[in-house]
Amino acid sequence: MQPAIHLSLTRVGVGQVDMLDVETIHPSFLSPADAALWRSLAASAEGFGNPLLGPEFAQAVGKVREDARVAVIRRGGETVGFLPFHRRPGGRARPIGAPLSDYHGLVSRPDAGLRISDVLRAAEVSVFRYSGLIDPHAVFPTSPETDRTAYLIDLTGTTVEAYLEAVRAESPKKIKNYRRLDNKLDREVGAVRLVASDFSRDAFNLLIDWKREQLARTGAHDFLRADWTRELLADLFTTRSGAMQGLMINLYAGDTLVGGHFGIRQGATYHPWIASTNPEMAAWSPGQIFFLRAIAAMPGMGLTRYDLGPGHDHYKRAYGLRTVQIGEGAATAANVAGRVAHSMESVWNLAGAHGAGPVGQLRRRMDAIASTELTMTGRVRGFVEAVAARAQRGRGEHTEA
Repeated sequence: MQPAIHLSLTRVGVGQVDMLDVETIHPSFLSPADAALWRSLAASAEGFGNPLLGPEFAQAVGKVREDARVAVIRRGGETVGFLPFHRRPGGRARPIGAPLSDYHGLVSRPDAGLRISDVLRAAEVSVFRYSGLIDPHAVFPTSPETDRTAYLIDLTGTTVEAYLEAVRAESPKKIKNYRRLDNKLDREVGAVRLVASDFSRDAFNLLIDWKREQLARTGAHDFLRADWTRELLADLFTTRSGAMQGLMINLYAGDTLVGGHFGIRQGATYHPWIASTNPEMAAWSPGQIFFLRAIAAMPGMGLTRYDLGPGHDHYKRAYGLRTVQIGEGAATAANVAGRVAHSMESVWNLAGAHGAGPVGQLRRRMDAIASTELTMTGRVRGFVEAVAARAQRGRGEHTEA
């Protein structure tokens, strides 16, 4: 897919003499100097350390999405920040790579003094919806919207043995049972082994197939159905050089693939997107066995951070002993279109769009559909499937009652 050539430069006054220049470009047109600065800014702030917040991810997404954009923000001729996003119809914007972008935000100098409302206005965006906001420099306004919790396996300043002991101490009975199942799998199926940097295309395809089956079974939106998500993952799977690379870690019993993770690695940080297990191995709790072995293997892989991201708290919290709060909500531009968008967002908020109830579930599902599906046909199909899945869950709850 060839990127659409898009270049715009907008100047917005944010004070009597302070002018903000925002150049909006496709990631493929990012200059080497700006990419290096972006990389440096991301490395300098604790919250920006995930690969999803760097220029390499934006450029990888740009290869498969024509609507990918980067707002390059300058003041007085000096570049002070970067906001990657997707330009969607109606002046709306989504985080670049959503829903795969578990973390997103405006990467800037700590002393830049930016306001997201001014940046959005200059970028000709009325509203920017986010679900995993990282904002260490307070570019976004504080709001009553619900924060989400992300989970991180962090070996910084400790040993893997000490970390695994801390995991065991949190849930001694469960961990003892998982280790028993590990031994049982080894005896009954084949020698259990973890393969890091697994380059098997067959194994990669199996992980994708199992994940899609899981999404269909649970009624979640199939984000892997879209051409661009499959192309992005396939591109990263074959990336063997550069700062950011795809990484697949798999668990085998003999020659049988039991389960694994696929995601991106940059430096000592790994962020998996796909967590899949062989449905025929469910009796051995393969996902739990995988985690214990993957943590033990981190030093050998040169990893200190295994970033699990948000969601699925029921199993992530047992292994991700460090947590990070990320924001969910929307930011609007400092103009008329932004004020209209803000009013609409307020209605959603009053209805409970950021809660755990049905309105919140519906809004998050609609966000996933809007982020993934690039055609009206795809969005309509996703909405119909969402309604059907909700009805199916409702029937199940009624039956149990």
